Amino acid sequence: MSESPITNHQSPITGSESGFLCLIACGSVDDGKSTLIGRLLHEAGRVPDDERTALARASATHGTRGGEIDYALLLDGLDAEREQGITIDVAWRHLQTARRRFLIADCPGHVQYTRNMATGASVADLAIVLVDATRGLLPQTFRHVAILSLFGVRHVLLAVNKMDRVDYDQAVFDAIATRFRAHAQKLGVPDVVAIPVAAAVGDNVTVRSQAIGWYPGPSVLEHLQDVVIEASDASLPLRLPVQSVLRDGEGGRWLAGTVAAGVLRVGDAVRVEPAGAASRVAALAVSGTTTASAHAGQAVSVQLADEVDAGRGHVLAAADAPVAHSDQVVADVLWFDESPLLPGRRYQLKIGTRTVGARISELKSRHDPESLQPLAAKRLEFNEIGELVLSLDAVVAFAPYAESAALGGFILVDPLTRATVGAGMIRHGLRRADNIHWQALDVDRKLRAALKGQQPRCVWFTGLSGAGKSTIANLVERGLLARGLHTYLLDGDNVRHGLNRDLGFTDEDRVENLRRVAEVAKLMTDAGLIVLVSFISPFRAERRAARSLFDEGEFLEVFVDTPLADAERRDVKGLYAKARRGELPNFTGIDSPYEPPEHAELVLDTQAASAEALAEQVIARLLD
Repeated sequence: MSESPITNHQSPITGSESGFLCLIACGSVDDGKSTLIGRLLHEAGRVPDDERTALARASATHGTRGGEIDYALLLDGLDAEREQGITIDVAWRHLQTARRRFLIADCPGHVQYTRNMATGASVADLAIVLVDATRGLLPQTFRHVAILSLFGVRHVLLAVNKMDRVDYDQAVFDAIATRFRAHAQKLGVPDVVAIPVAAAVGDNVTVRSQAIGWYPGPSVLEHLQDVVIEASDASLPLRLPVQSVLRDGEGGRWLAGTVAAGVLRVGDAVRVEPAGAASRVAALAVSGTTTASAHAGQAVSVQLADEVDAGRGHVLAAADAPVAHSDQVVADVLWFDESPLLPGRRYQLKIGTRTVGARISELKSRHDPESLQPLAAKRLEFNEIGELVLSLDAVVAFAPYAESAALGGFILVDPLTRATVGAGMIRHGLRRADNIHWQALDVDRKLRAALKGQQPRCVWFTGLSGAGKSTIANLVERGLLARGLHTYLLDGDNVRHGLNRDLGFTDEDRVENLRRVAEVAKLMTDAGLIVLVSFISPFRAERRAARSLFDEGEFLEVFVDTPLADAERRDVKGLYAKARRGELPNFTGIDSPYEPPEHAELVLDTQAASAEALAEQVIARLLD
């Protein structure tokens, strides 16, 4: 899986290359993004003859202009896009005029492809936000502005398109521009230039339009050629995420990566974060050629004067300006997945060149998509933005996203499907993480287990309510105790009387329920016990998170496999009947799903053997 641009924010424009501009075109569906960019390319002479011929053929087949050239088709490269008339993928095009070079991204406007728009925003210096003059500002327009604000895009060109369809009415334009500017300023987007446009007929796209005599400003292309983008600040302290370790012909060790900020020079004192090892730069190479210095945006190889522990995932920082590091951070996250973000769930976090396990320890709020004001929430749904606390499996070096996109931007990955489920921006680390340290103890789990003469294990029974988990787990514990082994049984109902009495049965509460139980089971195995856990635990993600707490071979997943009809038939508590009547919402197997294990160590078929025989199977596996 390729890394998201958010974790590798190397915009094509740098302080030393002010003639190069990376921009995106965004807005709601059918606002005319592809038409505007297509006409820019066409009229600037950047479309080869064979592509012009293909465009004419495509316009006749898929066009919406009655046989005339449909410039949108230059960018709608996917068949699905041409047939539906919408942009799905991010289409990137190069444009060069006599005054500037551009990299342009046509970003999708449909709500289900917001993640693609976020990809474009993560590398953009300027955004063209299109608004249909006949429809005005729409919810998706506000959502895109919020995303631009979160990703630190400071320059916006508001193109009020389809002015020909409102008879070039200045009042319509002024109303849209005034409302948009006020909203953008409130979200921290300081530079907004509004231009009235009719992209389909070419008004104010590359040259000023005679049809809009009341507008005295530049065309879209004129503004893009003249806009001033802040140069990167060479005075910023050095930040170099290490991507890989290389060896030269003589065995010399080189650290390779792209300078994210500052200037790196031979002889500079540096620190390797987050460990903090100190050294000096002995040599530098860019594109295989030795050099005395390298600046932000350059890929470089660095040889240090000392043999220090440094590799992929570490960050080289200026010795007098060390980078922050923590295993707990507060961040804003744009959620991409159709399954909601739930506090307690575990993911993989990719930041810079580092990948670590992460858990959503707290969802602080959900942001209003228009105002970014915080709202109370227990989950994030598809395309929602929220502020949360992440607990990481290891300390990472980072910077707030406002200071460094390369060290403050990250993606969240589902460890099972490998899908990117969210993109985030770190606000700050938590001080409490710096004040909590593992206490070294003389008596460890190895000594405790030796005293008991057994191997600590966690046996995790999962299955539907009424499957027979507690019955079998109880028989297993009796059998182990009869053999002189030390055990403890954590049962779902019993735990809810005490430790988890504050939790209900929503998906969010189920996640937290199992997180707490898994942590308790981990402590009990540290005590040298064989821990039997009997919980429905319906979600694979939570069972996988529980497994991740234990060393290889310590966790035994036991699937008590009982058909729903049988579990319902033997339900002595009457829970299924209540659920069928709608009196027990979120009941597993009725209105909440159960995800069977895919790779359980043991599968117990309750239709094929008695509970006693199945318990003996578990005991035999533990004693093997």
